[in-house]
Formats: sequence, structure tokens, C-alpha cells
Amino acid sequence: MTWRLGDLTVNRVGFGAMRLPQQGGAFDPEARPRDRAQAIGVLRKAVELGVNHIDTAAFYFSATRSANELINSALAPYREDLVIVTKVGPSRTPQGEWLPLATPGQLRGQVEENLRQLGRDHLDVVNLRVSGLDDISAHFEQLARLRQDGLVRHLGLSNVKPHHLDQAQRIAEVVCVQNSYGLGHHPEQDEFIGVCGERGVAFVPFFALTGAAREAGGQQEDAEVTEIARAHGASPAQVRLAWTLARGPHVLVIPGTGDPEHLKQNVEAGELRLTPEELARLDALHLNDG
Repeated sequence: MTWRLGDLTVNRVGFGAMRLPQQGGAFDPEARPRDRAQAIGVLRKAVELGVNHIDTAAFYFSATRSANELINSALAPYREDLVIVTKVGPSRTPQGEWLPLATPGQLRGQVEENLRQLGRDHLDVVNLRVSGLDDISAHFEQLARLRQDGLVRHLGLSNVKPHHLDQAQRIAEVVCVQNSYGLGHHPEQDEFIGVCGERGVAFVPFFALTGAAREAGGQQEDAEVTEIARAHGASPAQVRLAWTLARGPHVLVIPGTGDPEHLKQNVEAGELRLTPEELARLDALHLNDG
């Protein structure tokens, strides 16, 4: 199961690095930094298992760990087929406090910081993560210029509405949209997923496993999901990922974990095939829970 981000082919089950720098909730100032050797081991294991799409950001860091630096240490020199997707827009102080969304003029500095941390001379895909902007044209035009300069290969969007995709596509090619979505989480995104599919744009949900729990992680599992998981000898998390992948061939998932066994289960979820009847049951749950 693969999809193309521009001219880059990725397996549809990727890896999200948001949780890698710390244990517990992402961006929690009280979270403990993750053991460095464990984090590096998980990244290397992911690639061994066939993951070739890693999602990261310069603002993914804890007191003593940076996701980008961990990726660099674990995986450089990078394999030719490894696609690293990062995002710009938000930023944090070294103490972890959030700063205002970057202005268009600040995006070059954010791209260069990702390049420095990852040890790359160009970024495979850069997503503009939107927060509170109705018109993203000026920001996306700046990213398009950085692409022309050779610092960025492909462009995407994160945390956006359909009209943002329209604005961006008038400026440059968009290869992916990253939005918060999962089983029972933001079912109003269903129509947008269809729009992305029609336009050949990958839809990459974040929080596909944690849903409304978001960065905190963990959630109460539905009996319906548990029953279907039991029937397949699978975990509820695997059922959630399999359902998400079934939303369309252009839908990718980027579950993150610091646990090697959970990592293996997440990758294996790409092989789980739910029956039409099971998908219908989960679709009903999705609409009722959302």
C-alpha cells in the first residue's frame, strides 16, 4: 500500500515523531524526556519495518530532546527512499512556550532551522500549519519561493479548511493535507477527505488513535471497536488505523510511539482488512461519536 507525494513514493503507514522526545503528553512541561537510546532504537526499528514516511517538526522537543535531532542521529545518512515531512508556522521558545504564528517573512528561518537540525540540504515536504488565518496566500507564496530556491521539494498544508486548499493550489502544487481526524473524531472532515482524493492530494490524519484526547494520548475504548479487534486477533488501535486507511487510497496514517511493540503493531495494521459489515458498523460509530 503506497501513495505518491509528488514524485516521492511512501508506504501508507508512516511514523509521527511528536511523542518521541518525551514520555507522556506532548508539549507537557512536566513530561519526562524519553530515554535517548530508546528513541533512536524506535526510529531505526521503524525503518527496518518498512516505514519510509516520518512526520516531524522543529517545535517537537522536550527539555533535553529534539525530534529532529533524534531523527538525524538515528537515520543519517538517510536512505534515498526515506521521506521526512516537517511543518512550519508554529514555534516555541527554548523553554517550551508557544510564540505567535510565524509571519511570511519568518518562514525561511523556520525552514533553515529544520534543515540544520535534520542535517539536510533540502526538505522533502514542508507543511504550512495554519492557526487562526483565514487567508494563507502570503504564507504559501513564501513557501513556494523557498521551493523555487531548492530548499523545499514539495508543499503541503496542516490544520486547514477546504478554502485554504483552494488558496494554496492557486499558488503551487499541494501534495498533502494534515488534519486532526480519526474514528469518531471530526466526522465533518469526511467530505474534505473526498475532495482531497478527487484532487490527488494525500490526506494525512493526526490523532487518528488518540482522537479527542489529542496530545495527551490514551482514551476509553468503544465496545464495538474491541469486539471487532477480538474477531481479528488484533488490538483496538490496529482496528482504528485499519478503518482510517479504508477511508481512501490517498489516506495515510502517522501514528507515533516510543514503544517498539506498539510500533510493530501499528505497522502491521496496514495489513488488517476489515469486512464491509465491520466497516459499516464502525462508520455508524464514527458518525454517532463525532
